[in-house]
Order: sequence, then C-alpha cells, then structure tokens
Amino acid sequence: MSASIRATGLALLLTGCSVFGQTTGTYEPSVGQAGKDVVWVPTPQGLVDKMLDMAKVTPKDFVMDLGSGDGRTVITAARRGARAVGIEFNPDMVQLARGNAQKAGVSERATFLQQDLFKTDLSQATVITMFLLPGINLKLRPKILALKPGTRVVSNTFTMDKWEPDETATLNENCDGSWCTALLWYVPARVAGNHKTAQGEFALKQDFQMLSGTVRTEDGRTVPVSGRVRGDEVTLTAGSRSWKGRVNGKALELH
Repeated sequence: MSASIRATGLALLLTGCSVFGQTTGTYEPSVGQAGKDVVWVPTPQGLVDKMLDMAKVTPKDFVMDLGSGDGRTVITAARRGARAVGIEFNPDMVQLARGNAQKAGVSERATFLQQDLFKTDLSQATVITMFLLPGINLKLRPKILALKPGTRVVSNTFTMDKWEPDETATLNENCDGSWCTALLWYVPARVAGNHKTAQGEFALKQDFQMLSGTVRTEDGRTVPVSGRVRGDEVTLTAGSRSWKGRVNGKALELH
C-alpha cells in the first residue's frame, strides 16, 4: 500500500518495514522513495489485515485502494474473494503490483490502474482503503462524502480532520514500525432537515455523522434531540426516549 509522510526525517523511522513482493520483476522500490503526492512506505501486513477486518470485507465487496504501491492491500482483499482495484501513479509500482498479484494467483480479482487518485471515479467502491497524508485525505473528503451511504473508508493512521472516525483500532502485535493504527468511517446519509414521522416532527442539523436539533412530540412538547448516523442507520435520543431507524431516500423512518 502506498503510504504517506512527507519526504522528511519521518521516513527514516520506517526503514525497518519489510517490502512485499520485491522479488517480482526487476523493479525494487525503496522505503521513503518520493512519489507524486507522498513518499512510499508500505503498510505492515498485520495492519492491512486489521483494516480489512474492520471494514468487514467479503466477496460481495468492491475494494479500491488509493495509492496502492506494491499491491499488498489489493492482493489481500482479493484473497478474501473481493474484487479489488489499486490506484497508483507510479507506473513501475503498477507493474510490480501486477506481478505480485499474478504470483499470488489473484489476478482475476486484483486490478491495478496507473491513474491520478484525484481524477479517479470512486463511485463503484463499497470499501476504500488508503495510507495518505492528512492534507490529501482532506482534499479527497468531499468526493468520499458524496459516495453511497454506508461506503466504508479505512485509513492507516491519518485522519479526516473534523470528520471523526466511527471506529479506531491500534494493532499491538504483527505490526512493525510506527504506523499501526486503523481508522474506519462509514459515509453518512444526509439527514439534515425537517422530518415528519409517527414519533414526532424532527428538525435536524448534521455535522458529518453527528446529529442535533429538536423534536416536537405527539404531546406537543419541543425538546432537544441528539444522535448519529452510520451509513443510512440513524439513532436519536431526547431525554429518556430514544429511536432507531434509517434514511430511505430523503425520508426518515423511525421505530
């Protein structure tokens, strides 16, 4: 997996990371080598496994790895039966990853494209994986938030600024080096607005997956409400009362 970290002394901390599949072909990448947007540092295989576990990748998924490097994340997803595509700007790395996929016997499910990740269509992805700088994550964030609600996004170490992760896990075993934290987000449905439901009239504001606002209940009272959305699933609370439901198109359905 292509990694992130400016070409500074931080890359020197990672020289102990192993490189996956360097025996394929004649091209051998080096940890910390410059790329278009980031230097290359491979995600430890243990964390690759953890990231795909957190995203609950199955053969039904279409995984897209942004900055796919030597292809290890794409290959691991393909080994789980998923269709997986790696987006990588360096043509030498693309060829290396293709050779690694062939060697692993997953070429039919693992594809690598030499493309600019900012110009790539992400709309088919059910899972997106990445190890990119926070500034790049932030630049990609509007494009990711426009994806289908419930799309899972997993990042090695780096955040989405004010969009807090839904889950975070740090791997203490099978992870060499400093980059051993996985962050998971679910693309949230758009819930902000006014909703008339059998449980009351909700006026909701939305800050990524977090919800706030008011509800006018059947007894005529207007009370504060808070909650969150995970994909299209919604949870709301007002005092001692709580509701669960989902967004169906633009409609809020609660029970």
